[in-house]
Amino acid sequence: MEIRELTIAGVFEFIPPAFADNRGMFASPYQEQALVKATGRSMRVAQTNHSLSRRGTIRGVHFADVPPSQAKYIYCPRGSLLDVVVDIRVGSPTFGQWDAVKLDAGACHGLFVPEGIGHSFVALEDDTSMNYLCSEGYNPSGEHGINPLDPALGLPWPADLEQVLSPKDLEAPTLAEAEAAGILPRYEDCLAYYEKLRAAYV
Repeated sequence: MEIRELTIAGVFEFIPPAFADNRGMFASPYQEQALVKATGRSMRVAQTNHSLSRRGTIRGVHFADVPPSQAKYIYCPRGSLLDVVVDIRVGSPTFGQWDAVKLDAGACHGLFVPEGIGHSFVALEDDTSMNYLCSEGYNPSGEHGINPLDPALGLPWPADLEQVLSPKDLEAPTLAEAEAAGILPRYEDCLAYYEKLRAAYV
């Protein structure tokens, strides 16, 4: 398993070996020891999510209150997508910056998104599936969103796709509005929570 940290600290791409033969292909997109090696902690799985999206569908940018927020381990078992992470941790050296990784069924790469990071993606083809392993269950009162079309963020949505968004995501505040409303996580709180989780694992 190869491991690559993105430009947003704490976000990791995991690249497993894929074994193909005349039957098809086998890969293991999630391996606990690789996650521990990268982050210093494991991740309990409290909930799994599965989404199916048509080409051009954008979901996010979503995040949750810290603590406990919700760490996510993501992979794409069918189709392909562009996964985008946004550093929304107020006080972070990379606050307001984003990074992106293409995930597809052929390579089965995994992506770990820690607590306090904004997450979004766009489906690059019809019938694209995304699977999420989540460290916490869904908590409606603690869930928030940022408008994925916020021009100040300038997220890398392909220009050749007809965008499909939910009313909730279209009506979400911009990053600046979310910061002014005081709903964004603080970088220092996230760091303290990461350390607490690492200490609990040891």
